[in-house]
Amino acid sequence: MTDQLRLMAVHAHPDDESSKGAATMAKYVSEGVDVLVVTCTGGERGSILNPKLQGDKYIEEHIHEVRRKEMDEAREILGVKQEWLGFVDSGLPEGDPLPPLPEGCFALEDVDKAAGELVKKIRSFRPQVITTYDENGGYPHPDHIMTHKISVVAFDGAADTEKYPEAEFGPAWQPLKLYYNQGFNRPRTEALHKAMLERGLESPYGEWLKRWEKSGHKDRTLTTHIPCADFFEIRDKALIAHATQIDPDGGWFRVPMELQKEVWPTEEYELAKSLVDTSIPEDDLFAGIRDNA
Repeated sequence: MTDQLRLMAVHAHPDDESSKGAATMAKYVSEGVDVLVVTCTGGERGSILNPKLQGDKYIEEHIHEVRRKEMDEAREILGVKQEWLGFVDSGLPEGDPLPPLPEGCFALEDVDKAAGELVKKIRSFRPQVITTYDENGGYPHPDHIMTHKISVVAFDGAADTEKYPEAEFGPAWQPLKLYYNQGFNRPRTEALHKAMLERGLESPYGEWLKRWEKSGHKDRTLTTHIPCADFFEIRDKALIAHATQIDPDGGWFRVPMELQKEVWPTEEYELAKSLVDTSIPEDDLFAGIRDNA
């Protein structure tokens, strides 16, 4: 059955696929599921976040090319397919007041038109399941929020031949389930934080949890927990492949691997839309689909 199952993960930038749901994807690849990552932008306005590579003139002048090569490496590590949607990174505006977004960037595209490009990918790949970000983008980066918007439109639009005619966008296809990535959730963060302190280790999450509490951030509904601890090493290896974005000695990797596997061996999702019957909580993105594939 699994060779008929197809999962599409829609992300804003190269590196997002490795920090959000990567172990889940690697798990499904190992089971024979066809997995496609769609990357909306090239990440060309992303800062060089790895202090070891800051000041490198070649990287600064060829950031788009460098990030594409990083994506190629991460894709190979995860075992997924990957395609670009071709939009231009909007960058993360900073300051008070925030500066206007750059002309021609992804976040300023017409939503229905941009969704049409994703409709083409959906109709070509024919996924039963799509994962993306919630309406807040996971965090309020304009490209993450835009990724949410076009994913929601394309989920229904892929079956709408009046809005997206088959002659231009390919034969209609209706995905069956839409999920929002919720890997950075409070229960997971609190559990790992507590486990680190109990073992006499310094937790990287103390300040994070304080800011979370102060912000009044409302917890999302975690409907789906995917057991994927056996693939955490692959997840981390793929993330490290994005060398301009990730410091291998940084905060991402301060929680010992065995502790992660013991305390929180899953990745979490919020089921946003389902056209099949399923029971909550789930442990499979294909729940309600697998038996009828």
